[in-house]
Amino acid sequence: MMNEGIPEFLQITSPHEMSSYLRREMVECWVAVSNAGGAAGFPFPPVSFDQVAVVADQVIAGLAPQLSRLLVARADGTLAGWLNVRRDANPLIAHWGTVHHVQTHTGFRGRGIGAALMHELHRLAREEMGLEQLHLAARGGVGLEDFYGRLGWKEIGRWPGALRLAPGDDRDEILMVLEL
Repeated sequence: MMNEGIPEFLQITSPHEMSSYLRREMVECWVAVSNAGGAAGFPFPPVSFDQVAVVADQVIAGLAPQLSRLLVARADGTLAGWLNVRRDANPLIAHWGTVHHVQTHTGFRGRGIGAALMHELHRLAREEMGLEQLHLAARGGVGLEDFYGRLGWKEIGRWPGALRLAPGDDRDEILMVLEL
């Protein structure tokens, strides 16, 4: 239920917490975002439900409370967006996490879902997972660095031309960090 633009959040910290209904919503969101050209892990649309389900099942299988969580935003009774945050168990780097697959369902774009997800991520990463910083990699050329920059993320580097979407369409991979 949406209250004045603020979604409800749900955390999934274990594969056993994932309902078949939520899994289907997650995969459908990922398909819609990918097929709309979103930078969510499938750069060559169109993708099918079955293609995305295989990768979604891998993400779900890796869930563990201190190492990997899904953060889901719900609005109007449905999945509006989601992301995955992971940390490595290696004590040298266990103080930071990496954010993967940030996406807002195409039907909820422009309603602040992405920003709300990132604000809630900041809280849960710091307060619940004990992380000190977050990292992410974003596709250049689609304005993602501006979106994350407005939310306090800092660009720390680029891999020029690292992503080849098509012949002649090489994009930078932008490396970003958020201090918690």
